Amino acid sequence: MTEQTPEPAAEIAPETIPETVPETIVASAGGDVPPDRLAISFKSPFFDEDKLARGIGIRFKGVVRTNVEEYCISEGWVRVQAGKAMDRKGQPLTIKLNGPVEAWYEDLGEGAPAAKL
Repeated sequence: MTEQTPEPAAEIAPETIPETVPETIVASAGGDVPPDRLAISFKSPFFDEDKLARGIGIRFKGVVRTNVEEYCISEGWVRVQAGKAMDRKGQPLTIKLNGPVEAWYEDLGEGAPAAKL
């Protein structure tokens, strides 16, 4: 038996890699901005513990909200808990509210760049 050396992987041109955040989302001052979509439930595919640990500020329809369970900037919605109601698995029931959403990292302090449409 002869050993065969594996062929090197072909390089991928950077312009062929799709961006994860749509181009319409811009930072107000450029720089470090939160992801387009994020959830606080660890069961969600949009959960990211490292980004949540930094602290995310959310402004929905011009008002800073602290009760957001999940948000999506490009689609323009947030999910908030619907009172004290729980589903049969003990998870809070949520409602989806539509409107303009802005998000920023709170650890950057005042004047942090915000992701918005």
